[in-house]
Amino acid sequence: MTRIGYYSGSFDPVTLGHMDVIERAAALVDRLVIGIGIHPAKQPMFTGDERTAMLADETKPIVKRLGTEILIETFDDLAVSAAARASATVIFRGLRDGTDLDYEMQMAGMNAAMAPAIQTVFVAAAPEVRHIAANLVRQIAAMGGDVRPFVSAKVAKRLAGKAKRR
Repeated sequence: MTRIGYYSGSFDPVTLGHMDVIERAAALVDRLVIGIGIHPAKQPMFTGDERTAMLADETKPIVKRLGTEILIETFDDLAVSAAARASATVIFRGLRDGTDLDYEMQMAGMNAAMAPAIQTVFVAAAPEVRHIAANLVRQIAAMGGDVRPFVSAKVAKRLAGKAKRR
């Protein structure tokens, strides 16, 4: 039986915190589906296609190292619905602090009510990435700051290109 997990987020941009969760989640399943939430009301820095390309590039070393199949998709409905379509039996959620835990516990309860067969597994962020938030990374990049402590070199380059165009 193939163990399938689902990890969703906006990934705008993909941070070292996201990659920490992805790597640890990928070690627990045979296939990890990464769902990029596309919400028409939000104004992301990167398009869905750009975020897909970033994630594909960033996850290649994980696939090589662990042998886990990683699929990347976009979705524009409930994450739990997307997880069900992917045949996932577990949703992974990263936790940085107690505020995240409060929110994620509520979300896990709601998801369990809608899709009882899908479990939620919380992955505590490693101390060295616990402080990273994608919205802050976007702000730093937009103001010309150094984002290299928070994202990979490739993502930093993409952010610099976007910040120049804005």
